[in-house]
Amino acid sequence: MNSQEKSANNGLEKTIQTDFQKSMSYGDYLQLEKILSSQHRVSDHHDEMLFIVIHQASELWMKLIIHELSAAIDHIQNNDLEPSFKILSRVSRIQQQLIQSWSVLSTLTPSEYLEFRDKLGQSSGFQSYQNRLIEFALGNKNAHTLAVYQHQTELYEKMQAALHQPSIYDAAIQALVARGLPVDHEARNRDLSKNYEPNASVEEAWLTVYRNVDQYWDLYELAEKLVDIGNQQQLWRFNHMSTVERIIGHKQGTGGSSGVSYLKRALDQQFFPELWSLRTKL
Repeated sequence: MNSQEKSANNGLEKTIQTDFQKSMSYGDYLQLEKILSSQHRVSDHHDEMLFIVIHQASELWMKLIIHELSAAIDHIQNNDLEPSFKILSRVSRIQQQLIQSWSVLSTLTPSEYLEFRDKLGQSSGFQSYQNRLIEFALGNKNAHTLAVYQHQTELYEKMQAALHQPSIYDAAIQALVARGLPVDHEARNRDLSKNYEPNASVEEAWLTVYRNVDQYWDLYELAEKLVDIGNQQQLWRFNHMSTVERIIGHKQGTGGSSGVSYLKRALDQQFFPELWSLRTKL
């Protein structure tokens, strides 16, 4: 190292914070000690670390999606659509991260997974309450899915509350009503704890938006953002299903579900149905 390089390095070192006795460091802020000490393998198999990290990282991304969807719903309910657009764009990008994670997990071969699968007991991705909250926020409601959380009273109550809250699509339909577009009583006052079912008046309202884009530009933009995140969620479901099939075939899931068959049925549950059906009628 020449004298000029040494001088540059010494100058750099003088500006770098090195004493954190009384200051918050990067690791302190992110609580990395907690996060990075939370990977506890239940087997001695090398690839179990991959399995744990993929699922933990996915849960962190899901936490952010829930945070963002909650904010977007609030904006839409307050008839403040513009801020929701960037939020929903962010949700879509996060979903892409989750979709990509399946390609990493698919490097786990069937033989490798079988080395530690039995150690997982009855734990299963089906029990991911955050994924369930995302599905609820997108309008896919099913009260029967909450049974797996009954042993955790506080979480069960949280899930029950989420079941009865309006989804982002319910908020979008109310935005149609607020703009004077006719939506029938059944759609405006539906049981929010039930899975959303297609409604002819909602489809007609969205058709009006798409046929008069200049007049309803904000509603049109909202609709396209919803189509994007609905499509991304379907891609996540598909990649989930195909990764599971690649690794365990058609074996029963560890949590007792039918595995791939269950995941394939989930693909038939479409989000925001009128935003898809209207495309045929335009």
